[in-house]
Amino acid sequence: MRTKQFWLETGERAVKTFAQSAVALLTAGAAGLLGVDWLQLVSVAGLAALVSVLTSVGSDYVGDRGTASLVTYEDDSAV
Repeated sequence: MRTKQFWLETGERAVKTFAQSAVALLTAGAAGLLGVDWLQLVSVAGLAALVSVLTSVGSDYVGDRGTASLVTYEDDSAV
């Protein structure tokens, strides 16, 4: 969690989560662009991004240390 790579991965995941949540809210409402409650959309997508960051921080102690992933990567070069 103390590496630049960890925070780059965490930021990338948070941005993707924000965008995915915003798109889901836009399409679920099926309202015109002017009928969207933008403050509500940003609030909900921001909360999803915050949860993503917290999940990444919690994931530092599971899987490969120093990454934002729950997955442990094995070295395939020995195979």
